[in-house]
Amino acid sequence: MVTDQPEQPARTTGGAQRRVVETLGRAIVSGEYPPGTLLPKEEHFMAEYGVSRTPFREAAKVLAAKGLIETRQRVGTRVRAETLWSAFDSDILRWYAEVGRSEEIIRDLLELREIIEPSAARLAALRGTPADIRSIAEAQRRMDETVDDPKAYAANDVAFHLAVFAGTHNVLMQRFGNFVADFLRLSFDLQQAALLEREHVRDLTGDLAAHRFVLESLERSAPDAAAEAMLGAISSGNRELLRSAEHAVLPAEA
Repeated sequence: MVTDQPEQPARTTGGAQRRVVETLGRAIVSGEYPPGTLLPKEEHFMAEYGVSRTPFREAAKVLAAKGLIETRQRVGTRVRAETLWSAFDSDILRWYAEVGRSEEIIRDLLELREIIEPSAARLAALRGTPADIRSIAEAQRRMDETVDDPKAYAANDVAFHLAVFAGTHNVLMQRFGNFVADFLRLSFDLQQAALLEREHVRDLTGDLAAHRFVLESLERSAPDAAAEAMLGAISSGNRELLRSAEHAVLPAEA
């Protein structure tokens, strides 16, 4: 007699794979496995992380795609030079913060933002449509409304910068904007961690005013003024952010 059996759910290795990506990726960024290091054999990590071969190999593919490692036949898997890591990968950015290396990477990223974002504001002033400017103004309005709520303010700050990048109508600028959004979220987390340690509340009024200058310049279609205002908006919080990055370490994701 044949009876219908309940369908069994397919086994997945996603959780194990992600655990390896997080743990090994963080170990590489921390310097536990410095650039040039030949990593131990698969069996070592399978035993250490308690995973089978399939999720480990899938995790290795993810880390290779991020530029952290490379595998060669009859040689093994080696950690690549840090200059070859994916510069705008959100996981790598987060790992820097989780292993206490956020200050060095944030300093570099702030310098990059000071070069690129004023140019984005300039382009938005030249190319932005009325709809683009309305989106930026709406984000500014929400920043005004949430200046006493740091978490909501941070989300609206991200929306403001993304709207400026959208106004450039430059695809590569917009892609960089997505990375800036990740950077801003990380910056908020670092600053909040540092503020909690000092039992201090951040005053956002100066930052709000700096963003308002950007909006006003864009509304006037004034590219030079928009670029200068954006540089001011970025620079206004740099000192505090670097101070936060110097002391704060984010908890690692599970």
